[in-house]
Amino acid sequence: MPLDADDERAVAAQLGRTPRGSAQVGHRCPCSLPDVVTTQPRLPDGTPFPTTFYLTCPRAAARIGTLEASGLMKQMSERLASDPELAAAYARAHEAYLEARSALGEVPEIDGISAGGMPDRVKCLHVLAGQSLAMGPGVNPLGDEVLAELGEWWASGACVDPETGLRSGAVEPT
Repeated sequence: MPLDADDERAVAAQLGRTPRGSAQVGHRCPCSLPDVVTTQPRLPDGTPFPTTFYLTCPRAAARIGTLEASGLMKQMSERLASDPELAAAYARAHEAYLEARSALGEVPEIDGISAGGMPDRVKCLHVLAGQSLAMGPGVNPLGDEVLAELGEWWASGACVDPETGLRSGAVEPT
């Protein structure tokens, strides 16, 4: 589903800037706002952009940042190196990512490059979670694990007020 004006405002409030190259809503949070946008593989200024599924929710992003700081990426990379079944599933997630991006357009500069370290390492949990949200469970096993670790980031309500542009709990400057 393409971003309508309300979605554009919500994503801008989430990111703190105007979104670039958004093709559509990749996933909606249970609060009803977008939490992932599907991004064109080439931004309007011509820059190649390999991150097809861009996580926009600041609450989810903050929790994922905490997971990254905990050393989870290193642990996952070590598991990939020692678990052939996990490595094969992760390689399939890489291929699914490339197929989804290819459906949006071809960009030779990033051909064969997905995101997040795929297919052989873990470099960005935000990307893996974004893919799992947008493509559904069972596509990216490590993205699914990240989502399981996050808990219900939406439980306290919407992360932003698209009308005011304020993040939840923020106070309007005077």
